[in-house]
Amino acid sequence: MRLLIVVDMQKDFVDGTLGTAEAQAIVPAVCEKIQKFDGAIIVTQDTHQANYLGTQEGSILPVTHCVQNTPGWELDAKVYAAVKSRGDAAIRSVMKPTFGSVELGEYLVDKGHDADIEEIVLVGLCTDICVISNALLIKAFLPEVKVTVDAACCAGVTPESHKNALRAMRMCQVNIENWEG
Repeated sequence: MRLLIVVDMQKDFVDGTLGTAEAQAIVPAVCEKIQKFDGAIIVTQDTHQANYLGTQEGSILPVTHCVQNTPGWELDAKVYAAVKSRGDAAIRSVMKPTFGSVELGEYLVDKGHDADIEEIVLVGLCTDICVISNALLIKAFLPEVKVTVDAACCAGVTPESHKNALRAMRMCQVNIENWEG
């Protein structure tokens, strides 16, 4: 079994309060990956509450974003359409209040008991925060499962931090595809 994890492809990270040109540029590649992927899909959503600025993260990054049930919290419209085109049976959604999702790791361990997971592929935003956090978390929960990050379907806060995250993941035995680095 193969799984595709689409990390935080939400409006606030694509073209909202924390959006970047690099994030907008990967949307077509992410949509194509979703549509052509042979396996189940898990979508994560960075999920904050109205008190975000009063949290530790909010004190370090004082930009309100991904507040649950706001337009910025929703998936990018094109990504949402690509996910919906796959049908509900193949999709699971995970809301995560922080960078890495323990719920995701626990779900994958449980899923691994039902079927052999041969590979988990991650795409999305931001390479240097949530993608790397979840890739390494998955390696900790499932050390013998091949974890792959598709660099062409990820973007970081900056192009340089994107590259640094890819290098760090490679050093931690995460397979990096579509990157010369």
